[in-house]
Amino acid sequence: MSLRYVIKQSIAPSLAETELPAIVSPDQVVHFWHSVVASDTDFEAEKERLVVLVMSTKSKVRAYHIVSVGTVNETCAHPREILRPVIMLAGYSMILTHNHPSGDPSPSQADRRLTSLIREAADIFQIVLQDHVIIGRDGLHYSFREAGLL
Repeated sequence: MSLRYVIKQSIAPSLAETELPAIVSPDQVVHFWHSVVASDTDFEAEKERLVVLVMSTKSKVRAYHIVSVGTVNETCAHPREILRPVIMLAGYSMILTHNHPSGDPSPSQADRRLTSLIREAADIFQIVLQDHVIIGRDGLHYSFREAGLL
């Protein structure tokens, strides 16, 4: 498994975790996506990419993990693959995020089912699913928390 430790590699090696900003809004998730995930040299905008952000008790990103890279309109993931990095790093909570290459961030039925399944699985481990944010184009996004579905 390739965990990407945000503190050490992607944001700034000199920053301590206590100096990192907390992610408390979908806009901050979108900013993280564009500045960290989408700036990776392996990123392919025409493919769906599902990422889990491992969060501290103070809502700071401890690490992120690319769970899967799919096709132009879907990616597949199993709850164990999503929860594994959160459990391994003793994360308090997590944020699930993925992109829609079409640019339309509206959730599909599969997105809704996955969110519900992950919430149930996370609850068993007492891990908080803070949000599931779907990234579209031009700053468009969909937040399950803002929509009242989490």
